[in-house]
Amino acid sequence: MKFSICTLLVPLCYMLSDPVTGSVKEGLARPFILESIEEAKRLVNDAYLYSRQESLARVRLDEFIKPTDKLRLMKQPSRRTREVVRAADYLEQTLRIITEKTHHAHKRAINATALITPEELATIVRLTGCAAQVRPPSCRTTPLINKYRTATGVCNNLKNPTFGASNTPLVRWLPAIYEDGISQPNGWNPGKLYNGVLLPLVRLVSNRILRTKDADVKGDSENTHLVTFFGQWNDHDLSFTPMSPSIRSYSNGIECDKSCQQSEPCFPIQIPSGDPRLPAGPESCLPVFRSAPACGSGNGAFVFGGVPMQREQINSLTSFLDVGQVYGSEEVQARDLRDLSNDLGHLLVNSQFQDNGRELLPFSKVVSNMCATRQRILNNTGLQEVPCFVAGDARVDENSALTSLHTLFLREHNRLARVLRLLNPKWSSETLYQEARKILGAYHQIIVFRDYLPHIVGTEAMKKELGHYTGYDPNVVPTIANVFATAAFRFAHLTIQPLVFRLDENFQNHPTFPSVPLFEAFFAPWRVIFEGGIDPLIRGLIGRPAKLNMQDHMLVDALRERLFAFTSHIAMDLASLNMQRSRDHGLQGYAAWRKFCGLSVPQNEADLGHVLNNTDLAHRLLVLYGTPANIDVWLGGVAEPFVPGGRVGPLFSCLIATQFKKIRQGDRLWWENQGVFTRRQRVSLRSVSLARIICENTGIKRVPADPFRFTSTTADFIDCNDILPMDLTPWMEPGEHNSYGDETASQENDLQENQV
Repeated sequence: MKFSICTLLVPLCYMLSDPVTGSVKEGLARPFILESIEEAKRLVNDAYLYSRQESLARVRLDEFIKPTDKLRLMKQPSRRTREVVRAADYLEQTLRIITEKTHHAHKRAINATALITPEELATIVRLTGCAAQVRPPSCRTTPLINKYRTATGVCNNLKNPTFGASNTPLVRWLPAIYEDGISQPNGWNPGKLYNGVLLPLVRLVSNRILRTKDADVKGDSENTHLVTFFGQWNDHDLSFTPMSPSIRSYSNGIECDKSCQQSEPCFPIQIPSGDPRLPAGPESCLPVFRSAPACGSGNGAFVFGGVPMQREQINSLTSFLDVGQVYGSEEVQARDLRDLSNDLGHLLVNSQFQDNGRELLPFSKVVSNMCATRQRILNNTGLQEVPCFVAGDARVDENSALTSLHTLFLREHNRLARVLRLLNPKWSSETLYQEARKILGAYHQIIVFRDYLPHIVGTEAMKKELGHYTGYDPNVVPTIANVFATAAFRFAHLTIQPLVFRLDENFQNHPTFPSVPLFEAFFAPWRVIFEGGIDPLIRGLIGRPAKLNMQDHMLVDALRERLFAFTSHIAMDLASLNMQRSRDHGLQGYAAWRKFCGLSVPQNEADLGHVLNNTDLAHRLLVLYGTPANIDVWLGGVAEPFVPGGRVGPLFSCLIATQFKKIRQGDRLWWENQGVFTRRQRVSLRSVSLARIICENTGIKRVPADPFRFTSTTADFIDCNDILPMDLTPWMEPGEHNSYGDETASQENDLQENQV
């Protein structure tokens, strides 16, 4: 799966190049081609500038930002991702403009291939910037390529350097289904029939199938709330699909959040009649912006007669379990998150506040009131507000529980760097940083596979797909699949409690900082600063159960009716967003994915009732969808009963296990692969414990041995002093004075190595 110009745009294989520079000569393009490129650039640049100005106007310090703005700003491309998206928009709009001009000149629809030469097309692709975005990088000059990961993930696979790299397209395990065959989302055309019936409005499905009252929520008897938020934290290591930076249509100028009209990139969620919260009608909708396209996909290839390329979406993160949510997925971003004021190899920490003497995440330098929620929630205009936190992933402030995990692992990196410096006083700041990053990455891989995934995919999938490590396979594509990012790994939305729990030292509701409604924990870094730090939040994650996903009680109101808002009228709906995003990405329906996984494919209500073990739910689904084939894959997946030992059904167990198997097999720098760590280091890494990481980096004194396993009593919790720390002496360079461990520890480690 190499991403080159020839694979994305077939005619470019025949382009005429400059013999010296290798680039296409601009003189080969006729004036109207170059004029169209410049017109497209002005159009896109003006739209981006307008959107930025509007955003700044809306986030002035004397205004409160709307939930639609929060969703859009949180999903905005930044840094190099913005360059990638901008180039794709330049290309897309250039082709649209040229097509319109040729149609107008000939008074009829005409295939532009007859008028545009391959050389001119190559000029278009180069001048819009798309050629640079799809050109594979050289790995020859990358330093220490076999020792440390690049921030972007490039050159992990030496033959295919973009496998798993950030800012590359998500992969397809099944072909996309678009209404025009190229890029129009499912449900774009109101009269379009699917298997003889119309697709239901996603908000109608959300209302009738997923609605849950907080009073009906049941706790999970086996899993803690940490399972839910660690899953979210893990997801933010693997995928981030940016939205279009423009808030208005390129073709007609309508503003996506001021109109319910569908026009690229506006794909609003229409409100059905009888909605419990929102008025129905042609001017009633929840604004949604389409995910940004990848260069050379969609009409970017089709218009000029190349092989029709369906629209693909971008993953701005690496596909590897590399803790990118801590370190960032771009080189400049990774550098900006480091403390370069000294030689300690640390990540930046907050310079204004501490958490009982412990480190906090640094503040964002972007001026915005995105996280200025304290005065409004507490109804006190005299309270101090603080900026958003910043981390390797832009969603760090999405909720306070997620923020606490970001903080925990930031502290662990700096702790590791301090210990490594004691072991190796001569190590440079760069070596300390890279070695601590490498160890933390291994921690994450071990905890995900050994401790987290068994709670999710069940015993059979763990045994068949995710058991023994078989080694690195350069032919395996680790790149995140569209169906995984857009549907399967969003299962945990149904395990979120309506409260963010905060507990005291006795694991009781905190008397000073009690548990808060989830919707009051959105974009609230001030709760960490001013309300007890992360200790009460971490205790809440390990001391309270996750919500149990039940077929008649799926998604709590905080996510369905109050997402990113304080007033329910203007809030977003996460269930509707998930289904609308699946349609935006052209994902095939539930039945097709069941077939992909080798599972039975329900054909009718009786079959579906058997698969779901629920005839009533099957009936209600088919009243909406008409046939199992039409059911949105996310909804079908979360509606299935659990596999033994897991918390997803057979479909999502298959898709999640398949993805993680590819991530592990396709990672040249996986912690178990020969040469990544020494044998002694691997032995030591196997002893890593999430419980110990919590003990090392908080004031919590007692923890469950398995923080993912829920117990209704703290009697089985263990004292932090009884959990052995991981031995880091295998990282000590020969000849260095060991100021951290002792000779006994080294002897014990040698004994362990001999037993392996």
